[in-house]
Amino acid sequence: MESKKNWSQTRNDLITSLVSLGYPAELGNIIAEHIGSPKGIERMISYLNYVRPERVELIVDEMLAIKSDIDRWREKKECEQANIAYNNVLNYGLGTDEDS
Repeated sequence: MESKKNWSQTRNDLITSLVSLGYPAELGNIIAEHIGSPKGIERMISYLNYVRPERVELIVDEMLAIKSDIDRWREKKECEQANIAYNNVLNYGLGTDEDS
């Protein structure tokens, strides 16, 4: 429940930042949905407040860069987990009687 509230508040903050720059609120919903994480959305808000981009293309470019970073991080974490599982199999076997 807290997670949904945090996500919703962060999305609203993004919309507020975009509207203050003269962009439609719908753009904020699209960006929030595409980025998909409160930390990523907070990064977008920081970009908007610091850079104050004058073209929507710059906003979309930053959104894609943030999404790419998030995807790369998730992939790295999945690879680390797979590597841990593989190392456990190498070190301890599969847990069958044949491994003893």
